[in-house]
Amino acid sequence: MRRNLLFWGSILILLSALFLLKALGITHDVWGYFWLLAVGLLGVWFIVRALWHPKGEEGEQVAIELQGAQQASLHLNHGAGRLHIGAGAGAGFLLSGDFGYGLDYKTSVEGDKLEVNMRTASNFGPFLGEGFDWNLSLTRDIPLSLTINSGASESKIDLSELRVSYLKLETGASATALTLPAQAGSTLAEINAGLATVNIRVPDGVAARIRIKEGLSSRSINSVRFPRLEGNVYQSPDYDQAANRVELSIETGVGSINIQ
Repeated sequence: MRRNLLFWGSILILLSALFLLKALGITHDVWGYFWLLAVGLLGVWFIVRALWHPKGEEGEQVAIELQGAQQASLHLNHGAGRLHIGAGAGAGFLLSGDFGYGLDYKTSVEGDKLEVNMRTASNFGPFLGEGFDWNLSLTRDIPLSLTINSGASESKIDLSELRVSYLKLETGASATALTLPAQAGSTLAEINAGLATVNIRVPDGVAARIRIKEGLSSRSINSVRFPRLEGNVYQSPDYDQAANRVELSIETGVGSINIQ
């Protein structure tokens, strides 16, 4: 993140220097020289990034406290790269994690509910040859609502130990491995994927009702656990009586769906 600031700080210094030269009457073509020098500076920047990778400088460590909340809503806006989500936040924390290229986030509390919105602090990771790698550990202690927006990504989302009551996942060209909650009671999950491979594991002891709307996707669904009812609907025989169950809605474009 500091190197991003160094790069864009250099661009601003270069631009101000050219305007100074114009004010002094040394040059009149500010923008012509600017783009010429900026391209050269960008080339130098690529070389510096390729040669200089100090350990620990690529990510930002962030931990967000629960602030006494009894439930939380978490919105993640993640770009291209790798996304790993699991359980393991420390006592009193909603989440802790490492965020490549830094993180911008806002928190608010209304009543007993904590709401957090998170997005990468930079839009130039893929442009500079690297993705946004996020590794999050979430709390097991309170019910969670989780919304994830990602682009071209590789995602491993393990909710098996979490109390996620609502999940919404929107992703583009991606590969996603999703494990649903094992003991969250009732969970509603909505997945909208473009050019994607989606592998979903429903933990043992969890019933599911699955609705699929697909384009040119192939599907593989465990028909022993989730017999087909009609059309694109599959359901566990004990769904209505199950203590832990998930209602899963999936819409995909091109790719594959695997549910076990």
